Amino acid sequence: MSNYEISAKPAFTVLGLGTILTGDYRQIPAQKQTFWQQVTTDGRYQALQQQAQNALQFAVNEAVDGVMHFYAGVQTAANITTDSADERAIRFPASDYLVVTGSADTALDLFNQLEGAAFGQILPALTDQAYVGGPNTSVITATTATEVKGEFWVPLSTK
Repeated sequence: MSNYEISAKPAFTVLGLGTILTGDYRQIPAQKQTFWQQVTTDGRYQALQQQAQNALQFAVNEAVDGVMHFYAGVQTAANITTDSADERAIRFPASDYLVVTGSADTALDLFNQLEGAAFGQILPALTDQAYVGGPNTSVITATTATEVKGEFWVPLSTK
């Protein structure tokens, strides 16, 4: 099983550039990869990083009114407002979070690995806490020439 812990986190806000994911679950990883590569190479993500509070990079999953959204984002001040239709302030609650750690060759490999471990192995095995919805996020904590390190954060509620 992957490395993980349950950790209390304060409320935080991610300012993200988003897209809507469509189709069945087998198509979603390719859509995420296409969007991530697009926004991290066309200059929009670099512009967004000017508003960041730290060097962490976020890939956020969020269901809004039954529609799945994916965002590339940065942590910002809680009171951030956006004027752009492409940007959204995603508010994460103060809560206990499942924090899964890992590393991979690329950001997208890391995201897929951590999400798979969280939803496929760890969350089903938890006996006292559960994920009941809301945004969840992969966080890139460090990047080298050969490796991407990060975490996956999922807010939890007591069962």
